[in-house]
Amino acid sequence: MTTYTARPVLPTALKELRSLDDSGRGMVPVTDDEGGAPLRCCLRRSLPGERIALVSYAPLRRWAAETGADPGAYDEQGPVFIHAEECAGPDGDGLPFTNAHRTVRRYSAEGHILGGRLVVAPEEFEDAFAEAFDDPAVALVHVRAVEYGCFYYEVRRP
Repeated sequence: MTTYTARPVLPTALKELRSLDDSGRGMVPVTDDEGGAPLRCCLRRSLPGERIALVSYAPLRRWAAETGADPGAYDEQGPVFIHAEECAGPDGDGLPFTNAHRTVRRYSAEGHILGGRLVVAPEEFEDAFAEAFDDPAVALVHVRAVEYGCFYYEVRRP
């Protein structure tokens, strides 16, 4: 069985997002009194008392800038939580945020959506990724929330 790796928002992108996010807004840090926000910088839930920010992030646009792809109308941006200050990143290599329904959305090398799959249980993720990457046209996948469509993390070909 292949093991797939969740990719957090990269440190270079985080540095930019903490200055101006992908919609051109400045970061507004807050103290998370309750905890539980899904942090895309370290792929875990926030703890009470941590300083976090909700920023606009365009994951496909940033991937396209790396690869030369042109996602056109598929270029989306949306809200993600990050630590307001630099953090250590993920602790481990497991798949985070598998405790609720998620969509595994597939993208071509051009950045176009090729479809997706609803995942309703943690044990279904490996099969969903294998199914996606069995298609040679799939370059990467995004794991997204079903209820809001929010981006959680990216997985690339093993």
